[in-house]
Amino acid sequence: MTSGKVPRLEARIERWPIAGSFTISRGAKTEAVVVVATVTQGNTTGRGECVPYPRYGETPEATLASIMAMTDAIGRGLDRDALQAAMPPSAARNALDCALLDLEAKQTGKRIWDHLGRATPRASVTAYTISLGSPEAMAAAAAKAAHRKLLKIKLGGDGDEARIAAVRAAAPISELVVDANEAWTEANLERNLAACAEAGVTLVEQPLPAGQDAALAGIKRPIAVCADESVHDRASLSGLRERYDAVNIKLDKTGGLTEALAMADAATADGFDIMVGCMVATSLAMAPAMLLAPRAGFVDLDGPLLLARDRDCGLRYDGSLVYPPDAALWG
Repeated sequence: MTSGKVPRLEARIERWPIAGSFTISRGAKTEAVVVVATVTQGNTTGRGECVPYPRYGETPEATLASIMAMTDAIGRGLDRDALQAAMPPSAARNALDCALLDLEAKQTGKRIWDHLGRATPRASVTAYTISLGSPEAMAAAAAKAAHRKLLKIKLGGDGDEARIAAVRAAAPISELVVDANEAWTEANLERNLAACAEAGVTLVEQPLPAGQDAALAGIKRPIAVCADESVHDRASLSGLRERYDAVNIKLDKTGGLTEALAMADAATADGFDIMVGCMVATSLAMAPAMLLAPRAGFVDLDGPLLLARDRDCGLRYDGSLVYPPDAALWG
């Protein structure tokens, strides 16, 4: 932090309505609840947004409290490097890490990718998510999105063979990836993988529950399988190579872009393909993840497309393409 003024930390909970509802194997929701952190030094403010995830025991209130507990440390000049040790990987650390990065970019007058010495992000094809539902409902949703290049299909266990067949019939040209959100079992694993292969699915994300995925190492996988809930940061990569072909890097799991970039480097070195993913949130949460897009075989940053409205100066979406953020948004 270059200014001589004492940095000031603030945070708040925001609620953004979803267009309709968003349904996965663990339930449905009608709004995105996010926490926004801001770090202000002098006349310059950096922002970061996170999504507390109940799957990991996170709540908006506890996340807000975790961020605000860093007030004194931020006032003493805590930087991003020190932040990694001061907080565990979490949504709270993600918001603060991204706020500090945004502040650094504004203070240096450089775009954040130039400041970090990373590749300049370009427009990337992003997946568009089809929520879990009946085969008929999912087919109807897929038909409306069949013009998109890449669809991400939420599955839920029983009946998934019919769901994926219905979606493929409704969207015959789109590339398909599926996300079971830990809903499959060892009993239906090979049958569901075969159904996905028959439908021409490119990638299956987290078919089995985290910690109960050893069966993936004991079968011949007909298509690539990607870890999501089974992988969080660099420390969790160990032991996954026999079970998974790819890893989904999400900033709310890694605890920010700083760790996410390091994790992408480590995952690539270990031979994993990379998906960059997101929670349902505004463009402020998506923007930092765009720095991972040049490394990713799959980009899934459609969160704002699922909202009834996005924040001002949001990311530009043009069909299946998502563009890097303007400086007015982040970085």
